[in-house]
Amino acid sequence: MNSIDEMGELRHVQTLEGHTDRVWGLAWNPTNTNLLASCSGDKTVRIWEQSPSSASFHCKAVLEETHTRTIRSCAWSPSGNMLATASFDATTAIWENIGGDFECISTLEGHENEVKSVSWNAAGSLIATCGRDKSVWIWEVEPGNEFECVSVLQGHTQDVKMVQWHPTVDVLFSCSYDNSIKIWAEDGDDDWHCVQTLNEANSGHTSTVWALSFNASGDKMVTCSDDLTIKVWGTDSLHAESGDGFAPWKHLCTISGYHDRTIFSVHWSRNGVIATGAADNAIRLFIENNDGLVDGPMYKLLSKKEKAHEMDVNSVQWSPAEKPLLASAGDEGTIKIWECASTP
Repeated sequence: MNSIDEMGELRHVQTLEGHTDRVWGLAWNPTNTNLLASCSGDKTVRIWEQSPSSASFHCKAVLEETHTRTIRSCAWSPSGNMLATASFDATTAIWENIGGDFECISTLEGHENEVKSVSWNAAGSLIATCGRDKSVWIWEVEPGNEFECVSVLQGHTQDVKMVQWHPTVDVLFSCSYDNSIKIWAEDGDDDWHCVQTLNEANSGHTSTVWALSFNASGDKMVTCSDDLTIKVWGTDSLHAESGDGFAPWKHLCTISGYHDRTIFSVHWSRNGVIATGAADNAIRLFIENNDGLVDGPMYKLLSKKEKAHEMDVNSVQWSPAEKPLLASAGDEGTIKIWECASTP
């Protein structure tokens, strides 16, 4: 029997260099898993492509001269044909892959200052953005590459760090410097409103919530925070209805004692491995460990990769491929590709 460390050991595959400032965000293409997008403080996005023959990645394209400040977040549309990029210049750019070349087809304006995160819903019909102005915006994708803001959601009291659509229903999640996660849904009158807030009052985080991610089936969510914990949440139903039809999310467990610096990124792989990236330069992997002695899920540390980057690990993202790779991004400006030796 392999030890836990051997089973979950991260093996370094490749280091991708080219960005000239810290790398903030990563996004694997959902339909062409050989493509990876990265965004940086150098105001550019790089598209990396994995060669089927050598399995190594090379820079396929550099998207530049559109944003004037740091690009904080990038997200592919579900079709894999468009990429949204959110910038500190208060705009979100939409790029389309036209015959292998990426062209900026639209710029979404409205936030007062830095846009921190962008996310597409499962159908590719809605985009969410959030920013330092404490607001969450919802945009509708219309014919002819038009994008219309249909709602501006005010509810957070501080900088909103991340927005993420649920993978199967049109319910939006946002996490913030105000230590909370808010869940937004549409009512019968096409109005969006907050249907639930997860905070310290219901076993939530006690400091900035940096990121969240869903499991493959969408009935569990993991969140990470400046309070040095990871929390797992669950819901009994995925109905998108508001009011009485909304099944609230409940705290299932807290994973603590493994991090001693801020946890910036968390991502759940399709086969159930949770990866975290933190300010201690390390990547950790966790898996569910139900021994039957306690009610609800428990998680154990599968492995820890010390000094995964020379500086803070800002993003960890599992590839959606059958045999997933893990990409990580660091403050020192590199992206690293890892493979998990063998997951249980």
